[in-house]
Amino acid sequence: MSTTTSGTKSPGKFRVGVQKVGSFMSGMVMPNIPALVMWGLLTALFIPDGWWPNEQLATLVDPTIHYLLPILIAYTGGHAIYDKRGGVVAAVATMGAIGGSDLLIAIANESGDGGLGQIHMFLGAMIMGPLAAWLMKKIDGIWENRIRAGFEMLVNMFSAGIFGLIAAVFGFFALAPAVNWLTGVLSTAVEYLINHSLLPLTSILIEPAKVFFLNNAINHGVLTPLGVGEAEVTGKSILFLLEANPGVGLGVLMAFTFFGVGAARGSAPGAAIIQFFGGIHEVYFPYVLMKPALLVAVIAGGMSGVAVNALFDTGLRAPAAPGSIVAIIFQAPGSDLLGILLAVFVSAAVTFVIASIILRAGRKRDLAGDDQFSAAVRQTMANKGKDSATLSGLIASEATAVKTIERVVFACDAGMGSSAMGASVLRKKFKDAGITDVSVTNSAIAALDTSADLVVTQEQLTDRAKASVPDALHISVDGFMNAPEYDEVVDLVKAQRSASAEPEPPAAPAAAGAAGPFGPGPQGSSVLKPEFVRIHAGGASRDEALAEAAAILQGAGAVTGDYLQAMKDREEAVSTFMGNGLAIPHGTEAAKDAVLGSALAVLRYDGGVEWGGGDTATFVIGIAGVDGAHLEILASVAQQFGDDEQVAKLNAATTPEELYDMLASEIG
Repeated sequence: MSTTTSGTKSPGKFRVGVQKVGSFMSGMVMPNIPALVMWGLLTALFIPDGWWPNEQLATLVDPTIHYLLPILIAYTGGHAIYDKRGGVVAAVATMGAIGGSDLLIAIANESGDGGLGQIHMFLGAMIMGPLAAWLMKKIDGIWENRIRAGFEMLVNMFSAGIFGLIAAVFGFFALAPAVNWLTGVLSTAVEYLINHSLLPLTSILIEPAKVFFLNNAINHGVLTPLGVGEAEVTGKSILFLLEANPGVGLGVLMAFTFFGVGAARGSAPGAAIIQFFGGIHEVYFPYVLMKPALLVAVIAGGMSGVAVNALFDTGLRAPAAPGSIVAIIFQAPGSDLLGILLAVFVSAAVTFVIASIILRAGRKRDLAGDDQFSAAVRQTMANKGKDSATLSGLIASEATAVKTIERVVFACDAGMGSSAMGASVLRKKFKDAGITDVSVTNSAIAALDTSADLVVTQEQLTDRAKASVPDALHISVDGFMNAPEYDEVVDLVKAQRSASAEPEPPAAPAAAGAAGPFGPGPQGSSVLKPEFVRIHAGGASRDEALAEAAAILQGAGAVTGDYLQAMKDREEAVSTFMGNGLAIPHGTEAAKDAVLGSALAVLRYDGGVEWGGGDTATFVIGIAGVDGAHLEILASVAQQFGDDEQVAKLNAATTPEELYDMLASEIG
């Protein structure tokens, strides 16, 4: 988890810049995908070769693709720049580019020089729309606050109309020829790749660009405009399948399911379902980024899928958005369906085989983290208003403790798929925790505003989010599906609400001998007692260490006998090894009923405990907790194990009593 306040220098300016351009391009097309789907259905159903030919309804096909869609795209881009005024001017200007393109093609065809088919101004709309809106905004700024009262509407209407005419003329005579030439060049390049069986090579660029969150820019900013033109002529286009093939992501996630470790392995099956059937490709990008060698697997998988589609001459009628297997089947011509499904299967199989080899060759615990451990640090930080350290260094600044979180925004590139999923997950966690006064929404990064208190983004997009909302708290997650950081956010908000509540009067001290198994310890601690601390000269297996920790917790009255299995289940899903020789085993969320109270069991094995994945634990601290009673002491343990000198002192303790005193000295 990463949190940041304003003033932090944002690295990777070139990457951020490329993402911004790509995001804006895709942002013009993505909201209009329903219109593209409608056009695809019109084509599939009512043209002479469609499922239900209808001569009257078929007349809608050409004007929809030629006029409606480019103008919608232009309006969307203009609206993003300058609200409705910018959208209207953008649409007017693009109409000029459409007319200019049609005239040039007609002249070329009549003279016999071109033989060109109709060019749809998708690319022209993506250029003319935002450009016209931006210029309109600058022009309005010239006479802002200088118009005589009562004449504002007159000036606004006529200035937009006059500039709209100028922009349309520019589009007609200047932009249209440039876009026609560019479209011709790109179409010729694609045709060359297809004719020379080189189209699979595009995966060398497409697949790496996807995992750096340029997937929407590539698909909807480049491939969709080209594919639409091809589909109108041939009824389908292979270009719609270059980026959208869900087999690549499925292969990666299946490899992690069988050969991954820790949290990556535990979360991969669910991510595979969301990616393959839901079409949210972003969920598999972090898995590739954690092991860059997997780029070889996704490139090979993408190339194999494209090769199969090229071999069987398959394509889609319209873009598959989102890129799920359901959308692909929906947009596939019946005669092409078998070839398309074979391409998906082949790409998944190739990716799976290569990714599995890579994972097995470097079998490590890529995700070593623990939600409860981090939550303990969060709790201390919120309560004390000071920085706390985890084993990986500082995870928050003082601002985290004082900035009240009321609005959480999940931000992704397009603001539709992955961010909506993440917002839904966190919204449910807040509901389950009884927190009802926090708004959780999703947004495109480009649409973020300063009202957000906390912004959650995937790591590769965090720099852009910081630039948009520098005063908010920022959290980077590996994936939106079920990130452990969500529980940290919930704990932080709970701590803030508790801190703002009226303090309760102090409870009367318990009578001696009446405290029970959770009676007062040193400085008021009730979760760590001297009898819960042990030192062993030799080593142990992980299961033996888990059994001993569970036995101590059960003897303290904190858990039932079912808790040991819950601890083992946790290790299978997420490793609790934290580094610096420390493991903090505890039960799964499903084991709540096995937890009766709060306690810590501290075990030191001087011979070490092989924790799996090449990790060796010297300290095993078993945890059971209810109502956050154990978080304060756990936070201090985190701080002590983040200090190498302190860890050396803990290892040098010669008796359990000495070790207990050292651990308990910071509690309070």
